[in-house]
Amino acid sequence: MGSSSGLVDWRGKPVDTKKHGGVRASIFIHMLVWLSNVANIGNMTNIVSYLSGKMNMGVAAASTTSTSFVAMMQVFTIPAAFLADSYLKRVYTVLFFAPIQILGYILLAFQAHLPSLHPTPCTAQASPQSCSPVHGSNLSLLQLGMYLICVGEGAVRACLPALGGDQFDEADPREQRQAASFFNWYTFAVSLGAFFGLVFVVWVQDSKGWDVGFGVCAAIVLLGLVVWAAGIPSYRNKVPAGSPITRIIQVLVVAFKKRNLQLPENPDELYQPTDDDSAAGHEILQRTPSLKCLDKAAIILHHGTTATSSNGGAWSLCSVSQVEETKIILRMVPIFLTAALGYMPVSVILTFTVQQGNTMDTRLGRIRVSPATLFVIPTVFQMAILVVYDRAVVPALRRITGRVGGVTHLQRIGVGFVSAMAASAVAALVETKRKNVADQYHGGASAAMLPMSVFWLTPQFFLLGVVDVTSFVGLLEFFSSEASEGMKSIGSSIFYCMLGMAAWLNTMLIELVNRVTRRGGDGGWLDGANLNGSKLDRFYWLVTAIEMVGFVAYLLFAWMYVYRNDQRVAAGGGELEEKKASSVDALGEI
Repeated sequence: MGSSSGLVDWRGKPVDTKKHGGVRASIFIHMLVWLSNVANIGNMTNIVSYLSGKMNMGVAAASTTSTSFVAMMQVFTIPAAFLADSYLKRVYTVLFFAPIQILGYILLAFQAHLPSLHPTPCTAQASPQSCSPVHGSNLSLLQLGMYLICVGEGAVRACLPALGGDQFDEADPREQRQAASFFNWYTFAVSLGAFFGLVFVVWVQDSKGWDVGFGVCAAIVLLGLVVWAAGIPSYRNKVPAGSPITRIIQVLVVAFKKRNLQLPENPDELYQPTDDDSAAGHEILQRTPSLKCLDKAAIILHHGTTATSSNGGAWSLCSVSQVEETKIILRMVPIFLTAALGYMPVSVILTFTVQQGNTMDTRLGRIRVSPATLFVIPTVFQMAILVVYDRAVVPALRRITGRVGGVTHLQRIGVGFVSAMAASAVAALVETKRKNVADQYHGGASAAMLPMSVFWLTPQFFLLGVVDVTSFVGLLEFFSSEASEGMKSIGSSIFYCMLGMAAWLNTMLIELVNRVTRRGGDGGWLDGANLNGSKLDRFYWLVTAIEMVGFVAYLLFAWMYVYRNDQRVAAGGGELEEKKASSVDALGEI
């Protein structure tokens, strides 16, 4: 019988690695990732059309509301991660919160279906009074439905990457490679969900109605939850080890209290964890030389020798492991901030591309294509390149570099940073072209369809695909692997909060640019309901300039960062064993 230290099955008993975890268990996780993203990505890319078309919001209002929706979805990963790591198992957290997401879709479906719950549609003959945007109780209902979706999906996003990581033992060479592949396949499931969402969900919303579309989303998420729940008996589960946020605050408080003390010359004199700490589920971490000011929290005073002594307990003495756990989070902060800047073009382009597409010729032969459906282009690219990358590129790079993922996490993120800069620059060039066509066609004053194919937007979509293949996977791996065992869900939530911060930076930048560029009676660069009268091309160039500054800062912090975990292949993982394991893994994933 195999074993996996610190992990239990759904009954709370020690796991048997022959029955629990591994690739087979991860398939159930990937199924929920896939189906939940069918609903969520389809909505995230098309929600701006719902807000502007059904709820009568203007360009700026619809853009900021949609980006706030995306941002809040990421932010709600924090409380879910806190509960999962501190008090509930990740399995129970998903079981409790995922139905809340389904309820949110049901509320939006009711609002879209009942005319009394949304404003009168705007038409060319409609009076300004009858064309007012959603407000009052109807606006509150809209926000409630959107926030419920954010609460439920936030829990799913926080817990599933960490739960997937629990299914693999990093000390086992074969499972170490499977763990590295898990995040590639996790991203593949996200992309596959995006593909079905953009093709099927967007089509349902545009052709069958938003009420039917939201109802279908609720049914899809429910199906994913049922399939995922069927795998509960096969999961390896991490036992909650108490509040990691409380442990971090304790270190900061105690280190401040002892700021005037001198560190002992012998690091062994600092308070070390005991076997009881390990048995309670706390990971034993070795002291590192960085951030020495925090080490003072582990100084043992002469009149107390244990954490439960007369010194005052955990608020007067912290273990070395607890201090190191805090250092891990603080070392991640510069990467977190600069990576948020690196991901900002993704949020910007996703926000405005649908509105650009609504002014362009969306015909593909005799078929009219929804602008939101264009996101299929980067999605298909992501899926294709992820398979090639995981099955061909990574093994080749692994043999060259000796690293499990072929390259380091931060190197992979850097490639995505460059692609994001290129995407914003290309978007600026395409928008300049679109504005020129608008000026030539009808002086830019009308919102009528332009004689310019919507497929001009394809290059920036292609580059966004590169960003997700590189930065998305790299960041998810980085935050999940670098976090301590007691903070894996919080590591995932940090990643998603980074995406949320990027969306909020986008919203703040839109508002700031509009305020600065308003002169006299003229509107700002992004004011008004007619995109042809905006200065979106200048906004894209501004984003590109910000990206260049952010990339220089990222390179500096990435160069200074010292990894907590060794990313090299574990001993015993020879080339022949790798080929055999890759064949088995491929069959298992299929």
